[in-house]
Amino acid sequence: MDLAKYIDHTNLKPTATIEDIVALCKQAIVNGFYAVCVNGCHVPAARDTLKGTPIKVAAVIGFPLGAMATKAKICEAMDCIENGADEIDMVINLGWIKSKRLDDVRDEIKAIKKAIGPKILKVIIETCYLTEAEKEQACLLAVEANADFVKTSTGFGNGGATLADVQLMKRVVADQLKVKASGGIKTKEQALKYIALGVSRIGTSSGPELIK
Repeated sequence: MDLAKYIDHTNLKPTATIEDIVALCKQAIVNGFYAVCVNGCHVPAARDTLKGTPIKVAAVIGFPLGAMATKAKICEAMDCIENGADEIDMVINLGWIKSKRLDDVRDEIKAIKKAIGPKILKVIIETCYLTEAEKEQACLLAVEANADFVKTSTGFGNGGATLADVQLMKRVVADQLKVKASGGIKTKEQALKYIALGVSRIGTSSGPELIK
């Protein structure tokens, strides 16, 4: 198993500079990571630095709260794709989940997936804010909306990935969607435990440390 091929090497800090993003991409090249994950404004820099390599560019949208208008999320996603992103990591509207506006949540995910076409869509359900029932519901909605992944966390909430949450997500989505674990994964041992549970991607800002 090549651990590097599971890693989305991530820098989503609001203070990240262009130089930080270029350095992130160069680390991804040296270590052979699957992708880098950046904020939308940094997609062009990531695209240019990674040009000619197989490393993907993932961009976050509706980040980190998920509470902006659907039209804004769609526009943001399309802008990222037009600038060279290969994948979109979107945050669901947590308030809608808790208000049981489930059709709205599903329709938003579906609209974003339609807007980006064949590009990969990961749905961040931010597990730390949801009940067990809400986590299950969020995963089911992502399945119904034809997303490609469900993802545990933004890394900006009050908790990150947990083994229990990944087990729940895998149970609900089965083989219909892939699972990305992110938030607080800082050691190789942690990463291997998530992979053993069946995750297809690890989101971390500690990529080089994980593969030492």
